[in-house]
Amino acid sequence: MNREAILIMLQMQHRMNSRVHEDWINQHFEWYRATWIECGELMDHVGYKWWKKQAANMEQVRLEVVDIWHFGMSALFLPDTDLEALAGEIADEFTVGTPVGSDEQSACQRIHVATEALAQHALETKGFSVPLFHALMQACDLSADALYRHYVGKNVLNFFRQDHGYQDGTYIKEWQGREDNEHLSELLGSLDATAAGFPEAVYEALTSRYADVT
Repeated sequence: MNREAILIMLQMQHRMNSRVHEDWINQHFEWYRATWIECGELMDHVGYKWWKKQAANMEQVRLEVVDIWHFGMSALFLPDTDLEALAGEIADEFTVGTPVGSDEQSACQRIHVATEALAQHALETKGFSVPLFHALMQACDLSADALYRHYVGKNVLNFFRQDHGYQDGTYIKEWQGREDNEHLSELLGSLDATAAGFPEAVYEALTSRYADVT
């Protein structure tokens, strides 16, 4: 994982959390709880019920991984956190090999094992393991570039919603028969995530499309 990309995501997460509470780091929110609950939601999209026919929805599975990353990064902040130093630590931890599952298992079984390992760590330590998260990414075939692209997109969408009346109920979530997150996915496919100002470009693209329905 590129250190610069990690730093951008940390900065964006800090801004979003500050929108919820100015002094969010000292509130000691239970980020670990949000992590393991999201792990449960991920399992629903993979499918775990042996008593009925299920098919994994991998697009939704990967989006749940991105949601977990929001909470995971938040759990890593401390009151005196230096974001550049934290970005470096995360980048190093992404290189740590944490094998989960085995080659004999199916893709879904490996995702089950990786998800449960991350959830178990969250419950036991009330913290977040970057190596175990990386193992989950690998099990879900989610690349670092895809994580960055979708994280930035979801973060920008959250800001966009807040800026357009999400809290007071005036925001219109469905545009032209599709929800805003569907429009976001389409826009992300047309933008260069490696370009400078990618987050700003996502916001501008959402603004332009939203103008047609307001």
